[in-house]
Amino acid sequence: MEGTAVTVADVREVGPDTVALELETPAGFDAAPGQFVLLRAEVDGEEIARHYTLSSPRVGERFEITVGIDPDGDLSPWLASLSGGETVHVEGPFGEITYEGGEDVVAVAGGPGIGPAVAIAEAAREAGREAAVVYQYDGDPAHGDRLETLAESGASVALLEGSEGGDEELADRVADHVEDGRFYVFGFEAFVRGVADAIEAAGGDPDDAAIENFG
Repeated sequence: MEGTAVTVADVREVGPDTVALELETPAGFDAAPGQFVLLRAEVDGEEIARHYTLSSPRVGERFEITVGIDPDGDLSPWLASLSGGETVHVEGPFGEITYEGGEDVVAVAGGPGIGPAVAIAEAAREAGREAAVVYQYDGDPAHGDRLETLAESGASVALLEGSEGGDEELADRVADHVEDGRFYVFGFEAFVRGVADAIEAAGGDPDDAAIENFG
């Protein structure tokens, strides 16, 4: 199997149909918040590969990815069933979206985008920068404990119920922060397109935003 073999150190539930996997960091691996890896695993005799964006603010002995569980998916239910000690393979890191700690941030997340968004906000606060998180979710929010800690640290955290991008409340929250830092936007196509439109409507430049479209 291609990629580097790594051990799954821990799996924990972080929200409805959402788990966080802590992976032991292989030698020579380094990544910045915003980047992603290609994870490969063998499930029922079939090799399956998916991309996952890091959800940890730094890479040390371990790093984290957040997985939204699709009950009909090929890989995510298997990952959610792990208990630690199993082996998966990773390639990367990939991606030009990186946060290096030099600027204030506005992290906007739709659904599974909360993983990298919360990581970037945490990295910003650790670097002494200002951070805001705007998170639109369906059902109940994921990473609630980390969002609460961010709010306690002085970050602005706005939680919005809903599953589609481009609604009025989301646009209002984006407009609230249009001058508060660089936008980092993570989510599916309709969501990130709605956020880009909201940035432009509020007088910002969406071309200056770091946007990752999950497809």
